[in-house]
Formats: sequence, C-alpha cells, structure tokens
Amino acid sequence: MTDTKTPFELMMQQAQEMARAFNPALTSFDPKGFEKMWPTMPKDAMEMWFGKGISKDGLDAKTRLLLTLAGMTMQGAQAETPFRMTVRHATEAGATKDEIAETIAQMSMFAGIPAMTRAMELAREVMEDDTEEGDA
Repeated sequence: MTDTKTPFELMMQQAQEMARAFNPALTSFDPKGFEKMWPTMPKDAMEMWFGKGISKDGLDAKTRLLLTLAGMTMQGAQAETPFRMTVRHATEAGATKDEIAETIAQMSMFAGIPAMTRAMELAREVMEDDTEEGDA
C-alpha cells in the first residue's frame, strides 16, 4: 500500500516549501498574531457609524455588537477572526465579560450547545488576552 497524498496536500506542501524559500520566518507565521495588529475601533467611532449616529433613539454600539455576537454564535462561530474582533470591539464599546458570556450562553437555546461552546472558547481567548495585557 502506497502513501499517496491528495492534490490539496501536495499543493500545501509546495506552498510551505515556497514560503521557506522566500522567507524562513514565514514557517512560524501565526495568523492570530497578525489579527492582534488590527486596531480596535474607539467607542466614539463605533457610536458614530453603528450606534446613535444613525438614529439618536436607536441601539447603542454595545448592544449592536452583542447582537452581532449572538448572530455569529447562531452561525456556529465559524468565522474565528471576525468573532474575536467583535468581542474586542464589544469590550471597547463597554460590554462586560459577563454580558458577552450571557449573550453567547443565551444562543445555546437556539444554536445548540456545540455552537455556544465554540463561541465561548473564542470569546474566552480574547478576554484572557485582554486580562494578560492589562496585567502587564
């Protein structure tokens, strides 16, 4: 029995070899590190674009971002980077860790426990990173 690779595996192997040839540092590239370089939008900017700027009696940025987290949880928290960034933005807009956790937990009734668990794992990563950065 031969150990043949699929075309996708061969393509990935070739891409990794090319990355090593171009820049050896790319072999240890972590997309999460790149994600952390993306700035968090200030609360005032979020309010202007997504909150009270549209309708003075409308939802504030924090509520909109909690609703966004709920929707992303309903989809199974598949888009990891946007999910983590939404947690960061919600925190910046004034959402507490408890409010974020409660929003995600509420979705277990509609999206199921696996979707809630995945979303909670992603949110916990962001909130633990924030705690570690605050301690430094």
